[in-house]
Amino acid sequence: MDGPRPLSEAPEPSLSQREVRPRRRSWRGWFWLGLVLVTVAAAGTYYWYWRLAPAASSPTSARAGAPPAPPVTVSVPLREDVTEWNEFTGQFAAREFVEIRARISGYLEAIDFKDGQLVKKGDRLFVIDQRPYSIALATAQAQLVQTQARLDLANHQLNRAIELRRNENIAAQTYDERLQEVRAATAGVDTAKTAIRSAELDLDYTRITAPVAGRIGQHLVSVGNLITGGNIGQTTLLTTIVSLDPIQFNFDMSEADYLEFQRAKAQGAFKSTPDGRVPVFARLANETGWPHEGTLDFVDNELNRSAGTIRVRAVFANGDFAITPGEFGRLRLPISAPHEALLIPDSAILTDQSRKIVMTAKADGTVEPRVVTPGPIIDGLRVIRDGLGPTDEVIINGLLRARPGGKVSPAPGKIEPSPAP
Repeated sequence: MDGPRPLSEAPEPSLSQREVRPRRRSWRGWFWLGLVLVTVAAAGTYYWYWRLAPAASSPTSARAGAPPAPPVTVSVPLREDVTEWNEFTGQFAAREFVEIRARISGYLEAIDFKDGQLVKKGDRLFVIDQRPYSIALATAQAQLVQTQARLDLANHQLNRAIELRRNENIAAQTYDERLQEVRAATAGVDTAKTAIRSAELDLDYTRITAPVAGRIGQHLVSVGNLITGGNIGQTTLLTTIVSLDPIQFNFDMSEADYLEFQRAKAQGAFKSTPDGRVPVFARLANETGWPHEGTLDFVDNELNRSAGTIRVRAVFANGDFAITPGEFGRLRLPISAPHEALLIPDSAILTDQSRKIVMTAKADGTVEPRVVTPGPIIDGLRVIRDGLGPTDEVIINGLLRARPGGKVSPAPGKIEPSPAP
């Protein structure tokens, strides 16, 4: 019979009882470890917020971390006494252009010029076969002799009839007949003389001469060809002649430019020639400067309604024949009197829709945009009529690095004129 067990022989705890105790000890360890980590994190946050953050947000630190201001080149506008001009593109044209055509028909017998040579007024150019017209002249002259003989006979018979009529030895009817014969013979003589003049004129037309001085073109008909002449109908074109001195320059002016020119002319902004013409200057495509000086000699009487332009013409001396009709060129027209103006490079001007803007730099390097009113280009620089002062520092190089309100590092530069070719 089993009695009570002694204390030393108490039963061992079960497996489930042995596993409970270690779990309780592990939970408490993690709790204390988490508490320590939270305390360290709070202390680190406190230290960063109150010690490191103010130092990082200080101006000195911000400047140390920001990129440097971009470099640009600045300069004050160039101040010069200038005369404002408007420039136009146009075309030179001959003052006189003549198509050489024959007034009579016939076979071409001779060509007395070389293609492209300079000719004077009255120089012989072509010769048409003269033989038919010489024969016509001789026939007209013979008819004049014949009609003159009839007139002489009629006058002799009339004089005899007058003597007989005085003695009433001839009838009045006979006297009247003699008188009419004289009148008819006189008309016949006049007709013969007219025929002679016409034949002489036709004979003269067989020699075709230059009606104006200038440069002749190529001959369009060779010797031996039949030429159709006359004053009406299809006539044969033989060649052309263009005058060279003086030469004209034709161009179109917009309505705005025309009004500006009229205003300047009314205000006496520029000097005119003694005959009231406005001086202008021109150049060809391969020339520098403005070597050709001329005057305006024609302004059309109305504007083209569809294009809004008006045709204007200038005339230039061309004694050396350096300008050929048909060449394109540039012309400049004064629109103001000499005055002091501010000039900057055209590349320093930006376009903002319909406005023109210039970037300037203040003393502290801040970029400030200025809306300006530009004028024409003179010696490679753009005239600024309004919006810019003589002491403003204009950014002339490095515009891509300049932003309105931003900072730049300005370096001094210089604006110099550069006459455009």
